[in-house]
Amino acid sequence: MDCSLLDVMRQEKEQCFELLAEEKRNLSKDQRLMEEGCLGMWDNVSCWPSATIGKTVFLHCPTFLQVITGTKGLIYRNCTSDGWSETSPRVPIACDYVTNGNTSVNPTSYFNKLKDFYTVGYSLSIATLLMALVILGSFRRLRCTRNYIHMHLFASFVLRAVAVFIKDALLYSADEIDHCTVYMTGCKMMLVLFQYGAMANYSWLLVEGLYLHTLLFVSFFSEKKYFWWYIALGWGLPLVFIIAWSTCRQVYEDTGCWDINDNASIWWIIRGPIIMFIFINFTLYVRILRILMKKLKTSEVWGTNAGQYKRLAKSTLLLVPLFGVHYIIFVFFPEDVSSGTRQIRVSFEVALGSFQGFVVAVLYCFLNGEVQLEIQRKWKQWHLKKHFEARQQKHSSASSSGSTLTQLVTLSKSSPKDQRRTQAPNSCVI
Repeated sequence: MDCSLLDVMRQEKEQCFELLAEEKRNLSKDQRLMEEGCLGMWDNVSCWPSATIGKTVFLHCPTFLQVITGTKGLIYRNCTSDGWSETSPRVPIACDYVTNGNTSVNPTSYFNKLKDFYTVGYSLSIATLLMALVILGSFRRLRCTRNYIHMHLFASFVLRAVAVFIKDALLYSADEIDHCTVYMTGCKMMLVLFQYGAMANYSWLLVEGLYLHTLLFVSFFSEKKYFWWYIALGWGLPLVFIIAWSTCRQVYEDTGCWDINDNASIWWIIRGPIIMFIFINFTLYVRILRILMKKLKTSEVWGTNAGQYKRLAKSTLLLVPLFGVHYIIFVFFPEDVSSGTRQIRVSFEVALGSFQGFVVAVLYCFLNGEVQLEIQRKWKQWHLKKHFEARQQKHSSASSSGSTLTQLVTLSKSSPKDQRRTQAPNSCVI
């Protein structure tokens, strides 16, 4: 919001100077106005055109205040023989910016709270996703195509969360007021990375649906061969659209940090493919559900494959309402920063988006029956190993004591003559 307001003020200032320069050229012919009237000026918030003595000039509230308060209001100045009068009424009052000494709207506080909230969400997601990646990568029995796809999905969520943290650190690490232009190039690069991570999320969710669909509808297929196609779809296809979007932003809409999308046609380069991914995925899920209901009613499916099909369908279908519907609901909401619905959309997307990785890790790893069984098996093996090591150590200790006892018994069975001969030295040894 701060960057958007600063950008609005900068544009208004540039337009005002252009207007005043043109006006000055036209007024040079009117020496009377140049000598007796009030020349146009920029007072850091509004642009006042030139006026003759006795004229009152009315203006609406500055645009950046309209964005914050939603109030147009009217302010005016009188042109007197002594020059421009003071603004009346005062800008904060006319624009409803001050109420009892406080701002009526505090966007900075709202976005700071929002930032704290998604920081918690993304931190939790990164922690659980990394744990899930370690678990799926550590156990040999869990290394299969299905879990490899899960791991790539986890990696896309980690990429998205890390990009958010890097962008925040890069953009808000400076104390200058105009912090939006301090690291603009780095901010754009980080936003491109963030958009790529977000798009890869939906792409890998599509891969999840395609894998399950192929498993059910194709009798014999090479999982290794298909897996490389999944890699190309999950990571390669989003890269094509991101490159196209970045190029268009650089050429046609190189404003700010590329986080405000005023040109809807350029934004659809990213939005369109994501909607396509969601639509294809939803269609696949409907087909999968229909074929599962048919197959599970027949006796030929009941067996080892039935449990696998049901687990795959359950884990994948759970993500349909969670990671697709919300995007379609808000896809046609306006992107204008002055829109009242923008805060609703941003709050909903942040609340859901920052915790997505956590939910995915829980569903696909920690609540996965195969993962739980493998962890229990490893835990039992470790316990059993510790038990045998303890018994072996105890047995070794007992064997050592038994050896000493045997030597003593041997000595006790020797003849009296031998005992007298070796009594002194043996007693020392013992």
